Amino acid sequence: QVQLVESGGGLVQAGGSLRLSCAASGRTFNNYAMGWFRQAPGEERGFVAATSRSGGSTYYAASVKGRFTISRDNAKNTVYLQMNNLKPEDTAVYYCAATDRIGNYANKAMYHYWGQGTQVTVSS
Repeated sequence: QVQLVESGGGLVQAGGSLRLSCAASGRTFNNYAMGWFRQAPGEERGFVAATSRSGGSTYYAASVKGRFTISRDNAKNTVYLQMNNLKPEDTAVYYCAATDRIGNYANKAMYHYWGQGTQVTVSS
């Protein structure tokens, strides 16, 4: 089992920044690729970003590329999502997820473990 706990969400004005953190416990962190997903009310949970086990490869949804950066610190068992130039349409609950599979990390079905989510609200 892997336990994931997100933090860092909040209310920010458009154009502002937030950094989300996801702390993992329970298994060897660097055995897992990590992803961030988000879900707005009435919408499906969608892919935001992912990083490989080592952090050497990163992947982004087109809507956030150039504004968001995913990173991980395997010594701290933590993955981060730095979000810059936030827009109202980024408002959602953000979830981190972990998988020991190799494949399409944009596919939420790839992931075994999920955090409880953290709310991000961007005001216009």
